[in-house]
Amino acid sequence: MKDISARLQKIAQSAPHWTELRYQKRRSQSLQVQKGLIKQAKSNVVAGLGVRVFVDGAWGFSSTTDLGLKGIEKAVKDASRCATELSGFVKKSGIKKLPEVVLARGEFMLPGVVELGNMSLEQKLATVLQAEERIRNCSSKIQSATCTYQEFFEDKIVVTSDGAQALSCLARNELRLTAVAAQQGQLVEGHHSIGRTGPWECLFNPNAVEVMSEQTAKLAADLLKAPRVSGGLSTLILSPAMVGLLAHEAIGHTVEADFVLSGSVASGKLGKMVASPLITLCDSGKVDENPFGGGDILVDDEGVKAGTTVIIGNGILMSYLHNRESAALFEVEPTGNARAWLFRDEPLIRMRNTYIKPGNTSLEEMIQSTDDGYLVDGPLGGQADATGEFMFGAQKVQKIQKGRVTDLYRGATISGQAFNVLSTVDALSKEFRLDLGSGYCGKGQPAKVDAGGPYLRCKAIIGGIQK
Repeated sequence: MKDISARLQKIAQSAPHWTELRYQKRRSQSLQVQKGLIKQAKSNVVAGLGVRVFVDGAWGFSSTTDLGLKGIEKAVKDASRCATELSGFVKKSGIKKLPEVVLARGEFMLPGVVELGNMSLEQKLATVLQAEERIRNCSSKIQSATCTYQEFFEDKIVVTSDGAQALSCLARNELRLTAVAAQQGQLVEGHHSIGRTGPWECLFNPNAVEVMSEQTAKLAADLLKAPRVSGGLSTLILSPAMVGLLAHEAIGHTVEADFVLSGSVASGKLGKMVASPLITLCDSGKVDENPFGGGDILVDDEGVKAGTTVIIGNGILMSYLHNRESAALFEVEPTGNARAWLFRDEPLIRMRNTYIKPGNTSLEEMIQSTDDGYLVDGPLGGQADATGEFMFGAQKVQKIQKGRVTDLYRGATISGQAFNVLSTVDALSKEFRLDLGSGYCGKGQPAKVDAGGPYLRCKAIIGGIQK
């Protein structure tokens, strides 16, 4: 790593244009067990260099797996040629030069890399086999079970001609559990997943693998006899996972500066009230209240430190999410949100850990003060667009009547316009967690992210889903 870093610094210092050199090595491994059989055991290593140059408002990009001096120099020449010779055929930036900013220098290490790397494959496989077996044995209604474990270790070096010299290392891991229950010809699935950035143990906090397995099996079995939800505008208490889905998909994407420039619903709303005064929504490279977030990074792929950005503060839209280029266009500081999936991908404006800050009440108090509504958990994905309109699936919906949780319903959708829904929020719990770390955000390329918050009470449309 140090040899490569020195090589990149030497080339960056002599570059005729603004130049960014980004080395990446990723080692990944995945295990999957189904019906007691090992269905998948894979490992992979990729390594290479991405090069970007910026010349008079035009970007050029190239990548290579040849990490020798001549290979790197060729990649720089290829990127420069794209920015200069082809500049008349590409859309140019609204700025001619990237302004000076404070850039990261040094080593940025997240915890867990050594600990997770020292564990044997046999140890990890034993846990996967145990989890899958426990799901199958929890109930006679469970027809099949699947347990999947994935991890990757990532080393990066980002060097730029204007001063970034950052070396970062991290390890990410995730566990996915699925139970399929069957009765009288109908099949229902129960899902549970968790994703972290850190050591093996952080996957099983707060719940041990045995507890997660049993919860997954019980959910699938209980859903067999659960009725559908009647639709309509309702009072909802959303779990941290559902809050995270709302924060990421329906709000977070609308405030990514490239989407703002394309006319998202957040355009022109800085300084305006867009949500309840109870709402403070942030995007962070690392969340102190919830360590080992699935989207943790300490420095982004442009060499900018990844701090915390307050997007909405007490209901007021405070900031967009920026890379260096968009920050220059808006005349603000970059927020450390430039991220690329692999060395051969160009950095894009992406979220990291997106969340709503907790309140002062408890979930129990929120339920007790709800006369009629639903407790919604278990995100099943969905869709949102640049207008803030969303529709998300939920696998676990429970009725609340006169302050008590009563009946379980089989899946539902919740929908609305995100800013309007957040404007109806009247309670936030003091319980808080990031709970979407096993997910991947898609925006032309994947990105590991996390999202969450407290339990949140709001009004939105709920409706049954057909399967």
